[in-house]
Amino acid sequence: MLGDFVYCNPTRLYFGKNSLDGLNRELPKYGKNVLLVYGGGSIKKNGIYDKVVKILKDNGKNIYEDAGVMPNPTVEKLYEGIERAKKAQADLILAVGGGSVCDYAKAVSVSVFCKEDPWDKYYLRFEDVDNEIIPVGCVLTMVGTGSEMNGGSVITNPKTKLKIGKVFGDNVFPKFSVLNPEFTFTLPKYQMVAGIYDIMQHILEQYFSGTDDNTSDYIMEGLMKSLLKSAEVAVKNPLDYEARSNIMWTATWALNTLVAMGKSTDWEVHMLGQAVGAYTNATHGMTLAAVALPYYRYIMNYGIEKFRRFAINVWGIDEKGKTDSEIANEGLSAMEEWMKGLGLVMNLKDLGATEDMIEGIADSTLIMDGGYKVLDRTEIVNILKESL
Repeated sequence: MLGDFVYCNPTRLYFGKNSLDGLNRELPKYGKNVLLVYGGGSIKKNGIYDKVVKILKDNGKNIYEDAGVMPNPTVEKLYEGIERAKKAQADLILAVGGGSVCDYAKAVSVSVFCKEDPWDKYYLRFEDVDNEIIPVGCVLTMVGTGSEMNGGSVITNPKTKLKIGKVFGDNVFPKFSVLNPEFTFTLPKYQMVAGIYDIMQHILEQYFSGTDDNTSDYIMEGLMKSLLKSAEVAVKNPLDYEARSNIMWTATWALNTLVAMGKSTDWEVHMLGQAVGAYTNATHGMTLAAVALPYYRYIMNYGIEKFRRFAINVWGIDEKGKTDSEIANEGLSAMEEWMKGLGLVMNLKDLGATEDMIEGIADSTLIMDGGYKVLDRTEIVNILKESL
C-alpha cells in the first residue's frame, strides 16, 4: 500500500542546447555578488567558463571565484569555501561542474551562517538547517548524481576516513539548474560511464525496497530501460545528442526525490561505496559498481519477488520452467554483462583497495534499514571481501 507522503521540488530546470540562456532569467532575482564555484579548470578549456562569465558580467554581477573543487569534496575545502563566500558577501553561489561541485556548493550555502562546525552539525549529527542559506544555482557539465535537483551533499573527511552524504530539505535544493547535454560531450569516457552507473544505482537503491504494487516501481523500470539503451549508444558514440540528453534527463529523475515517494529505499550500496571512496579516493560511480553485485547476490533471496520482477521487466529474462531464484540470478548476470560492456570497474582491487583496508572500510560503512536485509558488520566485511 502506498504510504502517506508530502512531495515538493522547487528547482526550476532549463534543459537543452540553449538552456544557458536561462541564466539571463534567473540572475536578476539575486544580488550583485556571485561566488562562482568550479573544479579543476576543464570548464576553461572547453569554453563553458567564458560563456558563463560573459552572462554574469552582462547582468552586472560582481564575480568571486572558488575553484579547485575536487571529485570527492573534502571538509577542508568546505571550510575554505565558507571563508570565500563570507569575503564575497555572496548573494548567490553558482556551481559550474558535475555533481561534486553542486554538492559542495550546497554544503557551503548552509554553512556560511552556521554557528557550529558544519561537519559536526550536518554530517555527524545529521541536523536540519536552522540558519540563513545562500541560494545555489547549477550549470551541469557531468551527469550522474542528480544533485542539480535535490538536497543531497556528500563531503569527505580524509582524517577520519569518513565520506558522508547529508540530504537537506527542499529549502536547500538549487533554485535553478541549467542542463545542456552538449556540455557533457568533452567528459572522458571513464567519467561518463561512472556517471551512467551512478544513475543506475540511484534507481536500484529505491527500486529494491518494499513489497507493494507501487507506481514508483513502474516509473523506475521505464527509467532503467531508457538508460540501458542510451548508455549502449553513448559508449559507441559519445557525441550522440539524443543518447546523452536521455541520460542527462534520466539522471535528474533518478534522484529528484519523485520515485522515492512511498518507498522505504535502501542505500546500502551507496554506504559501502562511499566508505570505499573515503579510503581510496576512487571515482564514486566505480566504487558503486565494484560492490553492487556482491551485495545484491547476498540479499537477493530476502527480496526474491522484486529481483524476479527486475529480471523479467528490465532485462527481459524468460521465466518459463525456471525457479524464482534462477530467474533473479539471470537478471543479475544480465546486469553484470551490461556493466562489463560499459567498461566499469568490477572489483575493489582495481580501485586501489587492499585486504588490510577491509576492516576500516567496514567500520566506516553506515548500516541502513530500508532494504530487504539489515546487514551486520560481519556481513559487510564478507561483502567487501567478495568485492575485492
